[in-house]
Amino acid sequence: MNYNFIDLFAGIGGFRTGFESNNYSCVFSSEIDEHAGEMYQANYNETVFKDITKIDEKEIPNHDVLLAGFPCQPFSIAGEKKGFNDTRGTLFFDIERILKEKKPKAIVLENVKHFKSHDKGNTLKVVLNALNELGYTTNWQVLNAKDFAVPQNRERTIIVGSLNGIKFDFNKLDKKQPIYIKDILEEDNGQIEYLEENEYTLIDNPKKQPSGLIFIGYRNKKIRTKGTRPDTIHLSRVHKQPNRIYSSNGTHPTLSSQESAGRYFVHHNNRVRKLTLKECYRLMGFKDDFKLIGSKAKLYNRVGNSIVIPMVEEIAKQVKEQILNKTDEIIEYKKPLKQMSLFDFDNKKDRLVG
Repeated sequence: MNYNFIDLFAGIGGFRTGFESNNYSCVFSSEIDEHAGEMYQANYNETVFKDITKIDEKEIPNHDVLLAGFPCQPFSIAGEKKGFNDTRGTLFFDIERILKEKKPKAIVLENVKHFKSHDKGNTLKVVLNALNELGYTTNWQVLNAKDFAVPQNRERTIIVGSLNGIKFDFNKLDKKQPIYIKDILEEDNGQIEYLEENEYTLIDNPKKQPSGLIFIGYRNKKIRTKGTRPDTIHLSRVHKQPNRIYSSNGTHPTLSSQESAGRYFVHHNNRVRKLTLKECYRLMGFKDDFKLIGSKAKLYNRVGNSIVIPMVEEIAKQVKEQILNKTDEIIEYKKPLKQMSLFDFDNKKDRLVG
């Protein structure tokens, strides 16, 4: 059976691509960034609605799944009240009012890794509280792109909720064998940008980190000398990602939405080269026929702000199998005697009665 979804804070469509590959249909999308909207239209032949805060929830089509990679914002009185009182004035409030009106069967939300600890954990607590109050059974986990056949160490907090009482099991996601940067590199067509040997320094005995990263050297850039120890020239720049060099035999660090110059350098075949724009999009799972329009600076911003498509594809598959295909299997919950901690739930503490 096919299901449909809405795509909020849509960016350039990473969420949409992952769900459409599992035979879902998009019935509504919104994105306020003008350039992202232009790319979305070019690739999906569909004009996105812009400011979600100005869209009446009653005008949004009915849908089975709500998708949103929403911005991370602090809640002024987190944990003090419930639902709308905690989220008013934030963009999550717009997700909440749509859920209240349309009641989709499932929701999938995405945010940065540190969302779980944002505002000392209050932000996540309020979001889960609000979803629970609307009848959604929730679960969340930090997932890493490198576990889904993408050579990028990119961790993101994923929240999945269901209206039929089923708690999404992240353990059922099909993790893949790792691939490496060298597996997604383009052939040298004469357009690859290389560094000269005097422009970088390689370190001795680089070690592969648990994340899959192999830090192998750094660019010899001019540095701020204030506060640095003697004989540590260039070393203070190691902590700046645009100056780091990683081995193509490992994974790549997280692409940043703030890196508009695309300064990502890898050591491959005994030379240091810059990743191409196409390779950056491959690191997010976009196919080579994905249309790239606009300035390079904006294109680097867009890809750094997207979501990894192969990870979304697996989530979409499991949302269908675990939740949507079981809409008649309603699980009844007892009302707890007192508010339970949203961080203490595990499989043994579920309040299942049936």
